[in-house]
Amino acid sequence: MSDTPVKQQNTAAFYGQAVASFGLALTAVCVGIYRLDASGWIRAFLAVSVLYLTTSAFTLAKVVRDRQEAGQIVSRVDQARLEKILAEHDPFRPVA
Repeated sequence: MSDTPVKQQNTAAFYGQAVASFGLALTAVCVGIYRLDASGWIRAFLAVSVLYLTTSAFTLAKVVRDRQEAGQIVSRVDQARLEKILAEHDPFRPVA
């Protein structure tokens, strides 16, 4: 039995749903800001805030993904070292 982790792949439908959901949410917020009964400065401030929030969310997602991938690499390296040590170990070898 293999202990290697199975890497899950997202389907095209899941990817499409995520993109569509993001686009719909961003469009809804933009329409809401545009139709808001407020001065141009307030709408501009809200629009810039939405852009900042969007870029921050993308950055956070990338950082979390990168940290997770780095942890998987370290785990694989540790597993390879352990397998090498176990393969080289001979419990019946006389002590020098």
